Amino acid sequence: MSKKTIYVDMDGVLVNFQTGIDKLSDDDKLKYEGRYDEVPGIFSKMDPMPDAIASFGWLCKNFNVYILSTAPWENPSAWSDKRVWVEKHLGNKAYKRVILSHNKHLCKGDFLIDDRTANGAGEFEGRLIQFGAEGYENWLKVIKYFNTYID
Repeated sequence: MSKKTIYVDMDGVLVNFQTGIDKLSDDDKLKYEGRYDEVPGIFSKMDPMPDAIASFGWLCKNFNVYILSTAPWENPSAWSDKRVWVEKHLGNKAYKRVILSHNKHLCKGDFLIDDRTANGAGEFEGRLIQFGAEGYENWLKVIKYFNTYID
């Protein structure tokens, strides 16, 4: 039996976006208020979500895993910052497994772990696991769910 394919979002799933905001200068917080995702370099400042790194590693051992994220069009550094974040925190497990798209529904697979339904996540043809929603409030609960798919 072939491994099921899982796509994992970054912001709010693997990455704690708020930690990047917390590291901004007061001037940048004021200048970019309401549009923090446009701050150059912000995506390189973010910390992983609790248990995200270990959970990603577990998923990679048991499934065919890709990172599927969206980068703000208005912030070109976000595209490279996200890749650098992946290399720093996930290393070889995510080597050449990063997809940046504003149309997540175009990817074919069994599962998408995302915290929102935006950018095509709500139209994904497989099963959307909405991170943070009831039953999937954190990585430990997400892994518990996926453990049922292990032979």
